[in-house]
Amino acid sequence: MSDKTTPSNNSFLNDAGNRALIFQILLLAMVVFAGYYLFSNLQANLDNRGISTGFSFFNEPAGFPILIHLIEYTEANTYGRAFVVALINTFVISLLGIILATIIGVIMGLARLSKNWLVARLATVYIETLRNIPLLLQMFFWYFAVLAALPAPAQSYEFADFLLNKRGIYSPNPITQDGFGLVIVGFILSIVASIGVIVWAKKRQTRTGLWFPAYWASLGVIFGITFIFLAMAGFPIEFDLPTKSRFNVTGGMVLPPEFVAVLVALSTYTGAFIAEIVRAGILSVNWGQTEAARSLGLRDSMTQRLIVLPQALRVIIPPLTSQYLNLAKNSSLGAAIAYPELVAVVMGTTLNQTGQAIETIGLCMLVYGSLSLSISVFMNWYNNKMSLIER
Repeated sequence: MSDKTTPSNNSFLNDAGNRALIFQILLLAMVVFAGYYLFSNLQANLDNRGISTGFSFFNEPAGFPILIHLIEYTEANTYGRAFVVALINTFVISLLGIILATIIGVIMGLARLSKNWLVARLATVYIETLRNIPLLLQMFFWYFAVLAALPAPAQSYEFADFLLNKRGIYSPNPITQDGFGLVIVGFILSIVASIGVIVWAKKRQTRTGLWFPAYWASLGVIFGITFIFLAMAGFPIEFDLPTKSRFNVTGGMVLPPEFVAVLVALSTYTGAFIAEIVRAGILSVNWGQTEAARSLGLRDSMTQRLIVLPQALRVIIPPLTSQYLNLAKNSSLGAAIAYPELVAVVMGTTLNQTGQAIETIGLCMLVYGSLSLSISVFMNWYNNKMSLIER
């Protein structure tokens, strides 16, 4: 019997978890040291050049106009107020762009799969053309070649109570009167009722297998209840109609050409990519699903809506998230045609007037990062909700 003993393998470093912990601590220390070094170097350089830092300039008067603003703003307002205006403009154009791009993408994706030869080829031309033209060039096209070529206000195109000219799209401006609060209460109740209809319809379908057009019904509930409360309040709303004059348009509200050009370019460009995602998602569903639906006598429209699209969503959602993120970040290109979004107002005018480069650039990076993370969190939640749950 040998007296030799084998070496112990129970040392601290032989444990994989301990080694991983040590490497993570070392990496964190390197990151902290690098950040401290860069910050110290930055602070020293700023002090040597006599450049002050901080966000105190946000309380100073901005002194520049912003033509498109959803909240009250004048040149006498502060840089902080200008930042809020630009932030709202960025959120609005991103949200509307996502909604329109989704609608366009779904329609064009289905159109490209159409059995109608002309419809399918027109959808193909749209998708392949817009996907291969730079977005900035498309914004220039809509702004300079289309909207700028419209007539002057005195020669505006008229559609019902709408006016269209080179200064934008003019529409009736709703003005609320006393009692409109009751209409808001009715609208909130209609939303709650419509959610109840959708929940009831899903439970009923799970229990009996019978399908109910819940979304159309919920839409009818919203309009019906809101109209009832509107009538109860005595229709407390008036419309200020736009009217043409010799040199301008008075009354109404206007969608400026900068807003229209950015919105149309973003939605049509991103919609072309979404269309291909939708097409790929639909083609990923086994053809036997469609054949089974037809054997049961379902129409093609119901087959697509109730069987194919719900299954295709599991393939569509992940790449769709990337397109939503791209659209939100591409909204910054609106600065090229003077749309007053975050980059134009904060990194453009504010930076030039105050010289606070670090603060303005860092703030814009923080906003776009937060916006992208918010979209990602929502889409990941929706993706998990739509994923198959295995038994």
